[in-house]
Amino acid sequence: MRILLLEDELILKESIEEFLTSKKYIVDGFENSDDAFDAIFSTEYDLLLLDVNVPGEWNGFSLRKELAREGKSIPTIFVTSMSSADAMLQGYANGCCDYIKKPFDLIELLLRVQHALKSNCFKTKENFIELPQGYSYNVTTYELSCQSKRIPLSKREGELLNLFLIHRNQVVSFEMLYEQIWENNVDSANARVQVNNLRRKLPKNMIKNIYGLGYRLDCR
Repeated sequence: MRILLLEDELILKESIEEFLTSKKYIVDGFENSDDAFDAIFSTEYDLLLLDVNVPGEWNGFSLRKELAREGKSIPTIFVTSMSSADAMLQGYANGCCDYIKKPFDLIELLLRVQHALKSNCFKTKENFIELPQGYSYNVTTYELSCQSKRIPLSKREGELLNLFLIHRNQVVSFEMLYEQIWENNVDSANARVQVNNLRRKLPKNMIKNIYGLGYRLDCR
């Protein structure tokens, strides 16, 4: 498997290259988005690891968008210090399979690389994340729709959906919900009601209750 790495922090770039090479991957590292762009059109890659804030004509997000315009559909993981929910959703809207926040453990990176190489990514179009059964979500306007019919979301429902999308196919614990959505200022019954309100606006069983742990948004 051949991986392109775009990372302008030299020490981190070398660490990732050395580690993934030790795991039998072929890694081509670049510090500039222009050089990475040229390489993608001269070499077949199985996966892209893209930092976001890098030198060159494009940042990681705009590079991925430009590749999509050129018909290059390559699984992509963004590797960045940008940690806001908006940034993560922008990454998914630009066609990434995953988004890993710095600092991170190299073992975590390996697991995400392995998962991205064997799983399906989100289907995306411009600012929309396409969900199963004809549903889509606009990460710019925070609007849910089904077959062009808009489904109104409350502010809280939008915040919940953002969180579930960022951690799609993973369990979002009750503790994570209480802390990130309500800053621990909510009782469990009220939180459950608001999650159930969102679940009713999505296809049945898309958000599953994982008994005793939390919830999981399934987008497989």
